[in-house]
Amino acid sequence: MSTRRNPARPQGYESPNWRTLFASLAQTARNAQLQRFYQAGAVSLQTPIEEVPLVALDVETTGLDPKRDAIVSIGLMPFSLQRIRCADARYHVVKPISELNAESVAFHRITHSDLSQAPRLDSLLGEILDVMAGRVVVAHYRSIERGFLDETVRHYLNENLHFPVIDTMELEARMHRGANRPGWFDRLRGRKEVSIRLAESRLRYGLPLYQAHHALTDALATAELLQAQIASHFEPGTPVGDLWD
Repeated sequence: MSTRRNPARPQGYESPNWRTLFASLAQTARNAQLQRFYQAGAVSLQTPIEEVPLVALDVETTGLDPKRDAIVSIGLMPFSLQRIRCADARYHVVKPISELNAESVAFHRITHSDLSQAPRLDSLLGEILDVMAGRVVVAHYRSIERGFLDETVRHYLNENLHFPVIDTMELEARMHRGANRPGWFDRLRGRKEVSIRLAESRLRYGLPLYQAHHALTDALATAELLQAQIASHFEPGTPVGDLWD
């Protein structure tokens, strides 16, 4: 396992100041649920990651395009670098805005019958935002979780949703930058690309394989992966601003 410490971001990257942004959004949000979410605030970008309250987030969807597809299940797992709070986890199957299709059912195994009595996501937004409030979200490939939640809030509340994310896939990409693009000689010798998918990333840290494409299990898997990444490659005192987006 690598012994590098604090792998750097790409040159020129500037960490966003989410504390300032949340203070502004708390004043401009029209919906009471969003106001409460932003009023909970965000940690300073200089806060050591070991002191940051975190929540791993995963969604299963009808497809990959937030503009056309929709969430069918969501899992949230609060945690810190020291402890995963399984008792505080949340998991919901929800009625999607768009229709299920055979391809997505094959992935997440949520069927039409599973959704027949499922609530709409708007009835759960308050609970979901309360779990996220004051915490930094952790996801494996932030574009999915951030994109679908933002689109859902826009659909139901006619407002955007903004929140900081630590992307475990992006962290893994930093550590293997260049290694997942072997040259022609490396390919000739049989060297394969380094996968930064969730399951393959976990295996590099000796973490067990879990059932894939279940929102709560994937949230747990993502929380464990971040703990392993920090323990292996970063200092506990690393500012969260070096990690989030």
